[in-house]
Amino acid sequence: MPPTPKHSRSALGAWVVALGLAGGCATYSERTDAARDALQRGDVPGGIEQLNKFLKVRRSSELPDKWKKDFELVVLERATMLQAQGDYETSARDFEVADKQLELLDISRDGAGKLGKYIYSDSATKFKASPTEKLSINAMNLCNYLVRGDLQGAKVEAKRFTVIRNYMRDYDPEHEHNAFGSYLAGFVYEQLGQADEALRYYDEALQEREFASLRGPIAGLSQRGSYRGERIRSYLPQDVAPTPTPTPTPTPTPSPSTTDAPVPAVDAPPVQRPGTAAPSLASIGSQPAWPALAPAKTTGELLVIAKTGRVPYKVPKRIPIGLAIGLAGAYVTGDTTLLEYGMFKVVTYPELVAHDTVFDAAALTVDGHALDMDLATDVTSEIVGEYEDMKPKIIGAALTRMIARAAAAEAGRAAGSQSKEAGGLIGFLAAAAIEGTMVALDKPDTRSWTTLPARAYVARATVPAGTHEIFVTLTGPGGSERRRATVTVAPGGFAVVDVTSLR
Repeated sequence: MPPTPKHSRSALGAWVVALGLAGGCATYSERTDAARDALQRGDVPGGIEQLNKFLKVRRSSELPDKWKKDFELVVLERATMLQAQGDYETSARDFEVADKQLELLDISRDGAGKLGKYIYSDSATKFKASPTEKLSINAMNLCNYLVRGDLQGAKVEAKRFTVIRNYMRDYDPEHEHNAFGSYLAGFVYEQLGQADEALRYYDEALQEREFASLRGPIAGLSQRGSYRGERIRSYLPQDVAPTPTPTPTPTPTPSPSTTDAPVPAVDAPPVQRPGTAAPSLASIGSQPAWPALAPAKTTGELLVIAKTGRVPYKVPKRIPIGLAIGLAGAYVTGDTTLLEYGMFKVVTYPELVAHDTVFDAAALTVDGHALDMDLATDVTSEIVGEYEDMKPKIIGAALTRMIARAAAAEAGRAAGSQSKEAGGLIGFLAAAAIEGTMVALDKPDTRSWTTLPARAYVARATVPAGTHEIFVTLTGPGGSERRRATVTVAPGGFAVVDVTSLR
């Protein structure tokens, strides 16, 4: 075989080196593997430590001095872990910072071209949260404010939630989204004494799914509010005329000591609502009864939240379309020309893959009495549905990039084929090196909120004022785990307990 010209060998060598370097470029999902692995083991502090290293900070109380690419997404991931650890104040700060930094991926008005450029610009552009992710930020942060008894902060977060939810209604009017957030927003306004606003949010939540735990609250609110949505009416035995009552002013009371075994403590301060008439146990409709307890003179509201698992995350996926066609053609015709043109014809795109779920359900007892927990939102279904809607545009962009790679390869083939000695071989090697390198470099954007809980459950009841012992039992394919908390409910007030397991 004639020797390959020196300049051709140098060019090919450069492409081979580039190909090797390209293989070392890690995607976001690969760079955050260690944090997710820690979560999978149940080591939340270890996961937070990994994210602090990513952010180049020593402690979770610190924010980056300089914001580099993807830092806002990592802060969002850390906020979720901090909430699971029970550090609700720092978690709230991180959620707020991330929410301000993150842009919204406008999938309602974006065509395949713009969306495709974003999907394939992992190394060049700022991360844009999908509508479901953006909406979930506000729902998650509502938990932080409610657990701490901060109704004013929760009210602000509820308004932010409404803005994004209205956007989602515009682009997807056939479906409701994140009933969990609507439920919590309704609870906020209920505690603020704004009956009509509370009923509107509860009506939103009921558009998506049934909530047995809302029958009692809706019956009580209907006495004071005039709003009557279709779903609200269905939860009332008859339409009740509203009775005006003074708007109470919420005043938080000091936090009680809380224990939680074997996981970190669940902080659930009681909140007093002076001026609110406390309902009797006989007036709570279909809410859970307390057969072992005598009716109390004063009562309060207890809300328990449980979040389990994590939503699917993105990894690079390659479909070797060209190779499959080439192999079939060679088998039938014996001609390997198709293999030459097809071996790097692959479609590369970000595909969703599921985490190994440990817990996917939750059960609750309060002072030994079992209470049903409503599934508020299946976030995984919403994430998957949203991705499937975008997938045709993503695949279309991937095909466009495959064509661009092929065009570059053919240019290299044509240049190499001009060599007088072994031109065909040089052309083939040049095309293979160029296209192979481009395939290796072509890593789609795998950035997403990988720590977002997969499911959210809620339960609530009117309980006698005082201290209560709460057990939340998480169950799933990985077995079970029981978490304990004690919480004090003030007369006419409320207390919220949050349990989050990110595995």
